[in-house]
Amino acid sequence: MSEKRLSLMDIAKSLNLSKTLVSMVVNNQGDEKGIAKKTQLLVWEKVKELNYKPNLMARGLRLGRSNTIGLIVSDISNPFYAKIARHIEKLIEPLGYNIIICSTDENHEKESRLKNLLKDRMVDGLIISTSQKDCKEFIELLDTKFPFVLIDRVMADIKPNSVYVDNFKGAFDAVTHLMNQGYVNIAAFAVSPIYVSTIKDRIEGYLQALRLNGLDHDKKFLKEIPFNDVKNSVKKELTQLLQEHDRIDALFAVNNNIAIACLDCLNEMRVKIPDDLAFVCFDDLEVFKFSQPSITAVAQPMEEIAKNAVDILMNVINSKESEPTTKQVVLQTTLNIRRSTVK
Repeated sequence: MSEKRLSLMDIAKSLNLSKTLVSMVVNNQGDEKGIAKKTQLLVWEKVKELNYKPNLMARGLRLGRSNTIGLIVSDISNPFYAKIARHIEKLIEPLGYNIIICSTDENHEKESRLKNLLKDRMVDGLIISTSQKDCKEFIELLDTKFPFVLIDRVMADIKPNSVYVDNFKGAFDAVTHLMNQGYVNIAAFAVSPIYVSTIKDRIEGYLQALRLNGLDHDKKFLKEIPFNDVKNSVKKELTQLLQEHDRIDALFAVNNNIAIACLDCLNEMRVKIPDDLAFVCFDDLEVFKFSQPSITAVAQPMEEIAKNAVDILMNVINSKESEPTTKQVVLQTTLNIRRSTVK
């Protein structure tokens, strides 16, 4: 049987004081309420002696605030989201906030469950990289005035608070760079679900770069890889593609998970980069600077994404306005050119 949780009433009884007085001391209101220093000291000594831990959920219900925010992303093991989470954590800690991080595995039903779970846990707001195709749930959040910010991915039909990069231009610049280097048969590997704005916009950037340079797009050169089986699917599709279309001279990977799987497969096949195949990807990783050869990649300003998301969310949480102004922040990417694309 679990031990009974120690309450403020237990401390009050042990000191022959009122629960209200003890509560004011524990909530750092002793001086404000004119409670004697000696009495405050007695309460804190008893708190330490009994190892009292406040019931944060009850405190949140009482105060209407838990000083906790929720972060929902597709995969926290992805270095992009891991760094975003770390930046957010560092930004909110001085503000007296904690963070709860959840991964959806690109499952929109799981995302819905996690969102409701975090709301039930009394988080003060949410930062979400959504996998939803339908904006219905976000309309409900807007209608109930629950504070949230979308990061990385956006919804086409609504414009809530959001922070994201220009994915179209990032992909367009990467593929244009390949063509400027003389590569003309460029394949692309995307990851499902391709309806999410990041992937959709990167694919469109890839296609538009080809069109504007007078190159035809071969549908066989664009592959969609399932999120839950990246390594095996990339190996199967890439091996088959290079065997059947030996004229392919460059490859664009739409995110870092796809990139790592492609590089692993190319290494197994003893494909030399860039001599046999040029390679560029969206999402720069620290390791790409030091790999042999170094990898050309589109870098996102992760610290700026985190800072803007936190600033916007805190503004909504602390706003006294009934209809706080919504804000959409679009940041620019940087193409870091390295040896994998230079002839």
